[in-house]
Amino acid sequence: YLNEIKDSVVGGFQWATKEGILCGENMRGVKFNIMDVTLHADAIHRGGGQIIPTARRVFYAAYLSATPALQEPMFLVEIQCPETVVGGVYQTISTRRGEVHSEEPISGTPMFCVKAYLPVSESFGFTAALRSETSGQAFPQCVFDHWAAVQGNPLEAGTKAQEILLKI
Repeated sequence: YLNEIKDSVVGGFQWATKEGILCGENMRGVKFNIMDVTLHADAIHRGGGQIIPTARRVFYAAYLSATPALQEPMFLVEIQCPETVVGGVYQTISTRRGEVHSEEPISGTPMFCVKAYLPVSESFGFTAALRSETSGQAFPQCVFDHWAAVQGNPLEAGTKAQEILLKI
């Protein structure tokens, strides 16, 4: 019987992972192991109309019973600024959940290049805040870099992940 429903289970998997249960977005980095299947003896009850939605609900339940996590897009931000305002750059980045990962002097100039990761959701108004903090002496460039897991369980009250989930 298993070969009869294979395509339907794959369809349920694709549906579940394309419209994830937390935000309705694609799921990333998930794996499901099907250990056992109990099927109705009558073939009329093993059609795609019964198996696909059931498989989707099973994948959703398995996902929720595991440790679900949200992922958010991250910018790589390169900021060129004089050494005197590097502290203001760090301050602006840290208040927006960003993380500095390198700071290097630009050879032959009094400027520094600070590279950081910044959540895309925190980037709105970032340039204005940075220029305000550094008196207009810092020049940022943002480009998408990767997806990162949001700290905390989105199903637990009071976590940043749940706060983001509730805004969606």
